[in-house]
Amino acid sequence: MAKIIVVTSGKGGVGKTTTSASFATGLAMRGHKTVVIDFDVGLRNLDLILGCERRVVFDFVNVIHNEAKLQQALIKDKNIENLYILAASQTRDKDALTQEGVERVLNELKQDFEYIVCDSPAGIERGAHLAMYFADEALVVTNPEVSSVRDSDRVLGLLASKTQKVEQGRGRLKEHLVLTRYNPNRVVKQEMMSVEDIQDILAIPLLGVIPESPAVLTSSNGGSPVISDKTSDAGMAYDDLVARFLGEDRPHRFLNPEKKGLLAWLLGG
Repeated sequence: MAKIIVVTSGKGGVGKTTTSASFATGLAMRGHKTVVIDFDVGLRNLDLILGCERRVVFDFVNVIHNEAKLQQALIKDKNIENLYILAASQTRDKDALTQEGVERVLNELKQDFEYIVCDSPAGIERGAHLAMYFADEALVVTNPEVSSVRDSDRVLGLLASKTQKVEQGRGRLKEHLVLTRYNPNRVVKQEMMSVEDIQDILAIPLLGVIPESPAVLTSSNGGSPVISDKTSDAGMAYDDLVARFLGEDRPHRFLNPEKKGLLAWLLGG
């Protein structure tokens, strides 16, 4: 049975699209047929991170308004066998998304895919609401800073009350915490909130901690999700995250400051 997962947060710029791209890629790499949908109408960038921007002919809004068939809009990833992308429109606004249209497209995708990953726009307006409304599970992405955590807490309130699953009395969505841009050295200096502080506030299970890493920007600019970079700490952390989501028991890494070598200590590095 197909599962719909929304990747969401209240605040912009926390790494939702980076997480959506790596999460969907990781699922597909493990043999699960996966589609990732960009709900950020007017400001799409999922196609850039996945390196398929020049292949977008029809988009999500075209399909919703019956201007194109779903198979015309779906883009098959050139490198990952089981990965497909449904891009957002750059020329419409968020009012172009309708609840009936989104539901129809999702129902059609359910016939062919195991996992449907919905990359939510920032905020709590229409696009974000529709991205989460039909979901079965949610990845709540936050940075270790007060404003980001507070906004994520607001989103958790919406996930608990404004989804189809809740409205139909089928229980709450399963929520997972994804903490991005984590730097344990800055936590020690009290420049950043700790994992424990964030868990105390949000009170949802921790799925993954993604370290602050230059590999994220390098991969994004190169049109490749960072999970594909097996040598980077961020790539390894996203691989761990996907494994945990699929039920594998993996310890969390990159939570503690790196111990300085003797030369670094002598140089004050």
